[in-house]
Amino acid sequence: MLDYDLHCHSNVSDGTLTPTELVARAASREVKVLALTDHDDVAGLEEAARAAASHGIAFINGVEISVTWRKHTLHIVGLHIDPEYPALVEGLRNIRSGRRHRAELMAESLARSGIGGVLEGAYRYAANPDIIGRTHFARYLVEIGHCKDVRSVFNRYLVNGKPGYVPHQWADLQEAISWIRGSGGIAVLAHPGRYTSGRKPMGRMTLLELLKEFVELGGQGIEVVSGSHTPPQYAEFARYAREFGLLCSCGSDFHGPGESYRDLGRLPDFPLECRPVWTSWETAAA
Repeated sequence: MLDYDLHCHSNVSDGTLTPTELVARAASREVKVLALTDHDDVAGLEEAARAAASHGIAFINGVEISVTWRKHTLHIVGLHIDPEYPALVEGLRNIRSGRRHRAELMAESLARSGIGGVLEGAYRYAANPDIIGRTHFARYLVEIGHCKDVRSVFNRYLVNGKPGYVPHQWADLQEAISWIRGSGGIAVLAHPGRYTSGRKPMGRMTLLELLKEFVELGGQGIEVVSGSHTPPQYAEFARYAREFGLLCSCGSDFHGPGESYRDLGRLPDFPLECRPVWTSWETAAA
């Protein structure tokens, strides 16, 4: 089992635990190296780093950047970033501004479907109002009885073709990678098994085109072991990593107890052919 977890979220974005609580949970589950990768914000990194030091956990500064590629929404994880790098700070600020506008449009769309007052309810779940997102809407819709759990809300209301879905233009792929690389970080394609074309999984040819462009723009890693991937997908994305010369990353994508595909840590090991992403910074430090 891997004792690295390089993708998780605190309540700075759409997790339910504070950075301190998140690190304590990681420590209780024997995580030895942790990256906090909140959506489009780095405000929790300093608190998380202090907590990690108190638990003896090696901490990695991270972020998960929302990206639009063609008509697809992607997520690019940055590991070992400098959270004060000016271009990254400004880019994330612009994304957060767009999140607020999208939230207003989502609430209007849901109101037209007969569900009013959702924006105010969603903001009650957002500890950081700048990072209002679909998960906050989902938690409120569970609270008022429209669905039994967050995942059901997404399927019924918040994905493409449903009443609360609003298309949005996020950062450009080239921009996101340049922000990460410029800050000294490593750009990783997050949970590639989750990307879709409409309601269907992204086709193989489209994925190959994405990976080719990702590498050409400076992307260096791919999440092979993710909380949302199946064991056959571990092998599939390990093959893509080898084909495109990418480093392999891993992460639970933990958001909170009872809401996530997988809890923090205790991730299955990589397929044998993988080169772990941490070899890049271990080599640099040697």
